[in-house]
Amino acid sequence: MLEEEICKLREKLNNSIVNGEDYSVTYKISVELDELIAQYYRKESLKKQQNRSEDVFLIK
Repeated sequence: MLEEEICKLREKLNNSIVNGEDYSVTYKISVELDELIAQYYRKESLKKQQNRSEDVFLIK
């Protein structure tokens, strides 16, 4: 779901740039996209940490 939102917003940003929309509009979309990407990486980082914790538990 988060990946889909990122793709949609990326497309919106690209269209904004291509269509020469006002800088403030393009900037706002860019900031929103950055926030979604940061959420995605936080989520992925937590998954990796949880997997490592499970792996350590299985080794013991």
